[in-house]
Amino acid sequence: QVQLVESGGGSVQAGGSLRLSCAASKYTDMTNCMGWFRQAPGKEREGVGIIDTFGTTLYADSVKGRFTISQDNAKKTLFLQMNSLKPEDTAIYYCAAALYARCRWRLVTSDFAYWGQGTQVTVSS
Repeated sequence: QVQLVESGGGSVQAGGSLRLSCAASKYTDMTNCMGWFRQAPGKEREGVGIIDTFGTTLYADSVKGRFTISQDNAKKTLFLQMNSLKPEDTAIYYCAAALYARCRWRLVTSDFAYWGQGTQVTVSS
């Protein structure tokens, strides 16, 4: 089992920035691929981006150029730097660890087995 705990959410005005963190209880093969997802009210959970242990990333088109995923393997922490935030970025953000030992390079929830509790991000216009 891998436990994931997010932090860093909050409220910000459009154009602002936030940095989310996700602390993993341990690293296993299932943390070779980790990701960020989000869920807005009334909508399905959608992928924001994923990263593997080599630092290779994949982003959703909606956040490309604005969001950056990084990780500190020594501290077992995943980050999501969010810049130029828009009201449509408002959602609960979740970090996740993959079901598989390697990224399948797609943003689908079924590829991820372990989830954090989520952290709220609210962007006002």
